[in-house]
Amino acid sequence: MAATTPLNILSEPKQSTTVGSYFVSNYPPYSFWKPDRTADAVAAMEREPAPGNPLGIYLHIPFCRKRCHFCYFKVYTDKPANEIESYLDTVLAELRLYARKPLFRGRTPKFIYFGGGTPSYISTQQLKRLVDGFQEIFPWTEVEEVAFECEPGTITEPKLRLIRDMGVTRISLGIENFKDELLTLNGRAHTSKEIDRVFGFIRGIGFPQINIDLIAGMVGETEENWRDCVKKAIDFSADSVTIYQMEVPHNTLLSKAMRESGAMEAPVAGWETKRAWVKYAFAELEKAGYYIGSAYTAVKNPDRTKFLYRDLLWAGADMLGVGVASFSHAGGTHFQNEHEIGSYMNQVNSGTLPLYRACTPNGEERMIREFILQMKLGTVRPEYFRNKFGVDVEERFATPLEKLRQQGFVERGTATVQLSRDGLMRVDGLLPEFYLAEHLPH
Repeated sequence: MAATTPLNILSEPKQSTTVGSYFVSNYPPYSFWKPDRTADAVAAMEREPAPGNPLGIYLHIPFCRKRCHFCYFKVYTDKPANEIESYLDTVLAELRLYARKPLFRGRTPKFIYFGGGTPSYISTQQLKRLVDGFQEIFPWTEVEEVAFECEPGTITEPKLRLIRDMGVTRISLGIENFKDELLTLNGRAHTSKEIDRVFGFIRGIGFPQINIDLIAGMVGETEENWRDCVKKAIDFSADSVTIYQMEVPHNTLLSKAMRESGAMEAPVAGWETKRAWVKYAFAELEKAGYYIGSAYTAVKNPDRTKFLYRDLLWAGADMLGVGVASFSHAGGTHFQNEHEIGSYMNQVNSGTLPLYRACTPNGEERMIREFILQMKLGTVRPEYFRNKFGVDVEERFATPLEKLRQQGFVERGTATVQLSRDGLMRVDGLLPEFYLAEHLPH
């Protein structure tokens, strides 16, 4: 291996990883979404959409071969083919319910995201029937991006060809790590051989965008292996590389094992180590010609490689989430579906919207939501907020911005607020600085 700059992590204070969620994906926080506010979501759907606001659709496929030890999503590993098909029929029935509502009626999505779970887990026949039904309800005539998550062990060449033929523009391969021992330790279903095989298929078929996911700090990770993972990711030459820092949310197999054993610290790298590893990976990716486009993503060609699902959602686009436990942000209201597959399917199949909880942010909360999410891109443009919300964010957030500037996490550009690289590595931990007092964790 070529000589590289030392990470110097031993000189930094250790911040152990404990049970809890670190990643920020919405504002106000999900704990403020309430079951008694679902009427707000119903009312929002009866209104016409805001002129010019794009629509995206997220479709949740909650099936997997195995449940990863760190996974906190709603997934099932024990459903037979007939129950999977019934679920997919229910998803189409849910889409039909929404398609009748004024907020969605007659609209064509600009971006679509197949997430999970494992979308590539379902068979080619099931996938084709699902997509054909989807397009009958919401035509894809104006779609600019169709993103599709894949787990290497669930992919065959015929399935990949179908995925490409159905219009997928961005395929995201959940690699997480290249070492078989670490994959097993963390409950991943695939092996390194499957990664190489599938990536060859993907390259041969050709997709406009190929993304690979890695996780820094998994159980058993070492600095030497992490360096090797980064090198292999660069050798793959994907259009984008997404790197998450390992966390241990409450509803995971790993957190359950910790509770049963009485352990207070997770058996994974501390936060300073994980940040140093991601910082190292970004530096190596930059040397290889990549551009750092967010706190998690490096892209090879930012002019060609876009991620509309993220960028439009973080700029206030309507996003309809369908499937069990899916989240939506539409018509000025946030809402989530029923979070158990049985109750979800029963409600939809009885002709009822499967709403579980909702939250309608006010104007200031919507502004804060977009500000903190766009901070994760590393650059915020105050002009955007002046034009859209009539707010000078540098004045509105003068105190926390100055605090972060003094700590070396924020820099002022000529027309931007920018995070330093160290700030970008810990952005999720910085974002509560911008929360309203009532939304701060206690």
